[in-house]
Amino acid sequence: MTSPIKILLAEDQGLLLGALCALLDLEPDMQVVGKASDGKQALQMARELRPDILLTDIEMPVMTGIELARHIQQSDLCCKVIILTTFARSGYLRRAMDAGVKGYLLKDAPSDELANAIRRVMQGRKMIAPELIVDAWEEADPLSDKERRALKLAADGQQTEQIARAMHLSPGTVRNYLSSASSKLNASNRIEAARIARQKGWL
Repeated sequence: MTSPIKILLAEDQGLLLGALCALLDLEPDMQVVGKASDGKQALQMARELRPDILLTDIEMPVMTGIELARHIQQSDLCCKVIILTTFARSGYLRRAMDAGVKGYLLKDAPSDELANAIRRVMQGRKMIAPELIVDAWEEADPLSDKERRALKLAADGQQTEQIARAMHLSPGTVRNYLSSASSKLNASNRIEAARIARQKGWL
């Protein structure tokens, strides 16, 4: 008898986390081995539990699902990451694929599709919500990693000096990054630039 697919769940909404756990445990060939409520906890549990699949949301406290996937990609962990999210944004999909994600599914998909997607990812295939595929490759993300981080901190309400300390840069360099990001997005200021980037899934 083959051993079940070991799954680690990362989701910050407790009700949904419990529902996903119950749903997947009903599958005869799957076993939920751990549940995490933020990205950092999920990474630690992945190192301890060595799951086959890490099923994670994108927007979570401490560390996002995409950041989590990047850490998994750069480590010696062999678990495959699947994103399960409400965000049907093509920019998120591109960044997720760049971070080594093997599946990108939407939470409103039927439950049997999730189980089948997990099985297919285990077989070495990539599973992507079909409605996202066309959009994702129409418009490339123009932001650099540092522009994106500066914009994200600005959107969180931090001032230039605070952003500079957080990024270990000079205030002038931060202003240049924010100005460059605004220019690329045709935005009149950093707040508008952050809003546009968030809508596109680039932030």
